[in-house]
Amino acid sequence: MPSAAERTRTLVQSTCSSVLLVPGLNGAPVHQLMPEARSVGADGDLHLTFAADSPVVRAASRAKDDELSAVLELTDVAPVSVPHRIRGRAWLSGWLTRLPDDAPESRAVAGPAGVLGPSEWATLRLETGDISVDDLWGTEQVEAEEFATAAADPLVEYEAELLQHLHTGHSAEVQRLRELLGTREEAAGSLAVPVALDRFGLRVRFTGVQCFDARFDFPEPVRDVHGLRRAMHILFDAVSR
Repeated sequence: MPSAAERTRTLVQSTCSSVLLVPGLNGAPVHQLMPEARSVGADGDLHLTFAADSPVVRAASRAKDDELSAVLELTDVAPVSVPHRIRGRAWLSGWLTRLPDDAPESRAVAGPAGVLGPSEWATLRLETGDISVDDLWGTEQVEAEEFATAAADPLVEYEAELLQHLHTGHSAEVQRLRELLGTREEAAGSLAVPVALDRFGLRVRFTGVQCFDARFDFPEPVRDVHGLRRAMHILFDAVSR
């Protein structure tokens, strides 16, 4: 299974929604607290891009070094229609500072009017301290050092599209996976929906009288979409044996 650090890193580098919680800014509109872009530096610190006139940037610009605490909260929602769609949340807390506009980490981002430069955007650094994740695997604490060295899942960029493709284009094959569950009574007559995918396997949610998840592991971890295609063929072939 992916480690807690890898799962958190995957959430940070995914397209899931996030909001930066800063003391004193509770009254600010939520959309002004949502970074336009986020990335992870080599040291594990987060680089968050906001509009230059946002309340978060103003607060960070006024604060002295290591004075302003903040928490980045991420919410991961399944990209397919399924009961209990929130798959997980992660919280990364630390200290917020504004990077100089000419810093290598400060970059232009694509906004509503196209690519906007440093004068319209500002990059903030969140020096990570406490990190925790609560997802389909469970609730765990993550050490900052482990987060810094962890790698995001190689399928994170494609997961949403792949799950939607499995759900709409291969629903019959996904439904038949319940045959691999043996005589498990609650699987009979239930609807199977692919709810999560990573390099280790596929998670399917069975909804009926009872709602439960089943995990189908790949023979070996996949490295890319090509490896995933082979792994899915093996998994679907196992049903027909």
